[in-house]
This record gives sequence, structure tokens and C-alpha cells, in this order.
Amino acid sequence: MVDVAHPVSPAAPAAAASATPARVALKRVLGPAHVWGLGVGIVLVGEFMGWNFAVGKGGAIAALTACWLAGILYTCVAMIDSEVTSTVAAAGGQYAQAKHIIGPLAAFNVGLYLVMAYTMLEVSNAIVTGDLIEAFTHNMGLVGELDKRAFMVLTIVFLAWLNYRGVLATLTVNYVITAIAFSAILVLFVAIRPWAPGEVTKHAELLTGLPYGGLGILAAMHFGLWYYLGIEGTTQAAEEVRSPARSLPLGTLTGIMTLLIAATLTWYVGAGLMPWEYLGQAITPLYDAGRLTGSAPLEVFLFVGTLFATLASANGCINDASRAWFAMGRDRYMPVWFGGVHPKYRTPFRSIVFFVPIAILFAVSTPLDQTITFSILSGLLGYTIMAIAVIIFRRKWPLGSITRGYIHPLHPLPAILLVTLCAVTYFAVFLGYGTQLLAMMSFYILASAWFVLHRYKYCRRGEQFTMPWPKPRGY
Repeated sequence: MVDVAHPVSPAAPAAAASATPARVALKRVLGPAHVWGLGVGIVLVGEFMGWNFAVGKGGAIAALTACWLAGILYTCVAMIDSEVTSTVAAAGGQYAQAKHIIGPLAAFNVGLYLVMAYTMLEVSNAIVTGDLIEAFTHNMGLVGELDKRAFMVLTIVFLAWLNYRGVLATLTVNYVITAIAFSAILVLFVAIRPWAPGEVTKHAELLTGLPYGGLGILAAMHFGLWYYLGIEGTTQAAEEVRSPARSLPLGTLTGIMTLLIAATLTWYVGAGLMPWEYLGQAITPLYDAGRLTGSAPLEVFLFVGTLFATLASANGCINDASRAWFAMGRDRYMPVWFGGVHPKYRTPFRSIVFFVPIAILFAVSTPLDQTITFSILSGLLGYTIMAIAVIIFRRKWPLGSITRGYIHPLHPLPAILLVTLCAVTYFAVFLGYGTQLLAMMSFYILASAWFVLHRYKYCRRGEQFTMPWPKPRGY
């Protein structure tokens, strides 16, 4: 009520408003195609490299089985993500979901998982870019010796600059080069004449069953995830999408459909052209497949496709890691300095720049299979919490209590299936990289202790809960 004895001047509200600086927010400029380009762009590189290490673990048949099992796992991820993110439309993706549904400690850990998964995926892409350029120039006889580390550093710095300048240009570039990379897979598939088995492909001779028995299928699950790892990154753009309830589910679900097709085509091409012993350790298997066709134009196109796939993936990873770190800084889970938005470009510029030297250090010092494993393990931990979070989400806010842009079917079966497949993959990773698994778990436990002891006191839960939802059931 206004005190009539002391009337408020009409100019006072305007003066107060002008005294309070306007908060610079992220721009809502993206549509479903950008979401598709972000999700598929991050993941499509898994069709050009990395997946084939599953062949080395158990043979080509085991790798195909792992491909489809991982496809089920990521279909569950995409469905669950589409429901929750169409409701929790905030930067940080799964971090924002955990913050609203479970609580600060879970959110802090999920944020770290996301940042580690995307940064290590970015590093893997930079490594492959350097190896690919070195191999291509050598095969073509273009130049003498090249230092591939220079191309690794250039890739990281250039893409960080592109992300710094604005999200619309960044993800528009991603959409275009992802489409070209996907077309390279389709062109290679047609070029090997799949309708005429035996003319180019030699599946009858090359498919040797399960060289390590049934255990090989389990071991292959480790790298089978690489076909799809990162599709959940579509949620990181939630705060920059014009219509989250429509665009996020549409972009994410069409993305996982695209990847299921691309993964199966990729396996068919690789397994039909190369012995499993070679395929299981190749750095750029699809580029090698292009060379084996004997067509120079096709080899060049596969070089371009592989290069574009690595660039699109690294580009999307920088976007996603910076959004997760930015969201954690804005909520004081990390120093608030990281929550700054560039006044002109409207990007989380400090978070983008922060990870540049970290990515460069890992790229020039760490083997590819280890950076892939770092990324996979971090992703698995996030998926495990995601399955728990969606069950809590449905209990606290049942269907009909809040508006959802998408409702995933057969709940809670996808969550149960997701947890089960994650458990199987943890064991698969332990078989080959047990020390690394234990080291990463120890790192996250220590990070959790640091958060509880030193950072939790800065968090303001009331400010973090931004969704206009009713009080949860049972509260």
C-alpha cells in the first residue's frame, strides 16, 4: 500500500530501474535444426573414429552387438532428456535438471561430469584432426614432415574463438558441416555397392565370429558408447532456444534416429573392407575405408567428411562445456566470475576461454584411447544420475501437475534399462581400464568433499530454483 502522507514520486520507479544494471542474458536465437546440428555434430565424429576400438575388444560381431545395445542406452537417454529438458529449459542441461530435482551435491557432480565429458571429447577430436591432416598430406605427397600438435592447438583455439563470437554463427556452422560429414558416410556406403555383396565388401571372409567369445561383447560395450556419446548435449542450448518445449525434443529425438542409422552404416562399411585386427586399432577408419575403394575423389571426400566431423564435434563440445561451467558459476557452485556474459556477443566468454589451455595440455600429452575413456566414464556417471532424477521427477511432479513439452513412454522402464546398461558398461570399462576408472571415481569423490566443505555455503537454493512449478507432492 502507498503511504498517502508520503507519496511516491512518479519518477522514482524509473530512477530505481536505471540505478539497477540490467542483467545480460544469453540470446534465444536457435531452432530445431540448430539443436539437431549441435547433438549430431558432437556425436557424428564417433562414426569416423573411436567406435572401431570396440572391434579390437571383441571382433566385428561383438562391436555390432555393442553398437545396438549402446543405441538402446542412448535412446533411453534421449527420451528422458527430452521430457525433463522441455520443462527445465535452462543452461547447464542435466546440471540444471539435477539442481531442480535432486539437490546441490548431485547438481555439482553432474556439472563436473558434463564438463569433463565434453572437454575430453573435444581433446579427442583435436588429436584426430592432427593425425588426419598428417596422414592425408603424407598419402597425397603434398608436403614433408608435419607437426600434428600444431593442428591440435589451432583447432582448439580457432573453435574457441568462434564460440566466443556468438552462438548463432557457431551452431549454424555446426549444422552445415555436420550435414556434409553425414553425407560422406552415405556416399561411402553407396560407393561400396552394398546391393552386390562380394564385389567390394568382403563380409563373408572378414567376419570371423567372436575371437574372444561372449566376454568380447561385454568388453566391446566400452567403446560402443562412442557411436552416440554427446547426444545429450542438445540440452545445453536450452536457454538459447526460441521454443524449448518444441525444439529440444524434436532436435534430440531426430538426432538419435540419425545416429542409429549412421552407426549401423559405419559398421557395415568398416567390417566389410578391413580385417578386424587392423580395424580395431585404426585412428581414422572411415578415411582408411575411402582409401581402400581406390577412388581418389572419394578419399578426398572422406578426408573432408572426417575433418568436418571432428571440427563439428569439438565445436559443439566447447559450446556445451562452457554452458555447464557458466551455469555452475552463475549459481555459485564455482566462482561467480565464470557466470559472466559478454556484453556484445552474449556468450559465456570467460568459461569458453578458461578451458582452452586445459584442452591443449591434454591434447598434446594424452593418448587417444585414454581421452575417449575419460569422456565415456564421465558420461556414464551423468546417465546414472539422470535415470534416478527422472524417477524422482515423476514422483514429485506427476503427469498433469506441470506442463511438459514431451512425455517419454513406458516410464519407469527406460530409466531401469538405462541404469542396467550403465552398470554393464562400468564393468566393461573396468575390464580394460580399471585403474583409470578407480582414479576418476576418486577424483569425483574428492571434488564432492571440496564442494561440501568449501563451496556449498555460497549456494543460494532459493535463487537457483527458477521453474514456476507447484510445491512437489508430499511436501
